[in-house]
Amino acid sequence: MTSALETAANPQDMKRIVIEPLTRVEGHGKVTLLQGKNRNIRQARLHITEFRGFEKFIQGRPYWEAPVLVQRLCGICPVSHHLAAAKATDMIVGASELTPTAEKIRRLMHYGQTLQSHALHFFHLCSPDLLFGFDDDVHHRNIVGVIEDSPEIAKQGVLLRKYGQEVIRLTAGKRIHGTGAIPGGVNKSMSIDEIHYLQDDIAQIIGWAQDALELFKKVFFEQYDYNMGFAAIETSMMSQVRDDGSFELYHGGLRAKDKLGNTIFDHVDYRQYEDYIRESVKDWSYMKFPFITKLGEDDGWYRVGPLARVNNCDFFSTPMAEAERKEFMTIGNGLPVQSTMAYHWARLIELLHCTEAIAELLCDSDIVGKDLRTKGELQSFGTGVIEAPRGTLFHHYEVDDEGIITKASLIVSTTNNNQAMNESIRKVANQYLDGRRLSEVLLNQVEVAIRAYDPCLSCATHAIGKMPMELNLVDDGGELIDRLEKRANGQIDRTL
Repeated sequence: MTSALETAANPQDMKRIVIEPLTRVEGHGKVTLLQGKNRNIRQARLHITEFRGFEKFIQGRPYWEAPVLVQRLCGICPVSHHLAAAKATDMIVGASELTPTAEKIRRLMHYGQTLQSHALHFFHLCSPDLLFGFDDDVHHRNIVGVIEDSPEIAKQGVLLRKYGQEVIRLTAGKRIHGTGAIPGGVNKSMSIDEIHYLQDDIAQIIGWAQDALELFKKVFFEQYDYNMGFAAIETSMMSQVRDDGSFELYHGGLRAKDKLGNTIFDHVDYRQYEDYIRESVKDWSYMKFPFITKLGEDDGWYRVGPLARVNNCDFFSTPMAEAERKEFMTIGNGLPVQSTMAYHWARLIELLHCTEAIAELLCDSDIVGKDLRTKGELQSFGTGVIEAPRGTLFHHYEVDDEGIITKASLIVSTTNNNQAMNESIRKVANQYLDGRRLSEVLLNQVEVAIRAYDPCLSCATHAIGKMPMELNLVDDGGELIDRLEKRANGQIDRTL
């Protein structure tokens, strides 16, 4: 983004505040804030301190290994990378259209993935803030506190996620890092016994999805004005939709709308995404900054993920999710819903849709079919795009005559949201930082804004490591005036 630091004539007169690392997100990162003399936040930066090397790692490997290799980017959403890579290699093997069995098995796998990921995020990562408040004691504001105070809610979260993982296991072979999708199709279909096993619990799973949605709406409306304004920013949004404009997670055309709901582009063939999306690079983060080409780097940034998908689609194909979408859209008063906290609402509408879609597929005779794979003439490149739980995910590979990958390019969902997360951080800091004394509540409010996007920092860069968390407040002369440190056990100490 075009930052205030880059345009400020005298940045030395500003205070620099650092939050490192972020908690209750997948991966490692830190936040720095630059505060002017009037105490407004002139700049907010989300630094991704991990380095992802997968675009280089898979060079020199045969294309058919890509669906298995790239999913090692993450243990939370490996299916998304597995399927995006599989769709790219479909193009490479000339499989312009999958068999009905192959496509529906992949869709079932993806619904299971989205269900388990959304359940994990809502119940384990964000529900402590929603149920107990942002200023609740840090030792209580976590999943253990949820288990102690609301055991039934915690149980539902665990079992929802478990069900999604079982869907993955039965379609991909394993709950994590499976091998079900292969270039041109899948390597297994469902058996009758497996279908019955999943059907036994699906009615209860749908009921729990409805309960989770009602719980969130109750919390949201209890502090409606606060939730509508917290970290709210006005942005363009991008997602895939089906040909008829309906909600889509697995395969569709790209649609982007501006903050007023006007169409920027629609039903774009994702294989031409490079004509519409570009990436810029900043020297302070390993994560890139995508933007819509026609709008330029400064104005073309956008949001992806549940909020974008629910805003962008014309309708859901499943009845309960569609009824919830209609209610959701009313809070926008005819415009796209821009509340960052509404990401959680949209995420739970998607979770409900996944349970309905799974129930439908379990009654589809194609998923027990035996025609699993198709192929054609080998191509020199392939592009696969999918709506991962966190947003639109791009995989692009180029291969030589021997089928060896010579180039790989990935735009990960969290990367698409990079600029927006920075802007939301700045909004929160301007609202709640007084410029004199740090507090754990402030630290958590910044993290709450980031957690709403459900970022996967390992996907966006990828590395391993463990860091302490430190929040520093420095005055205009560079003197440290306050510091908080978070220990590995969650203890927070003022160390100055």
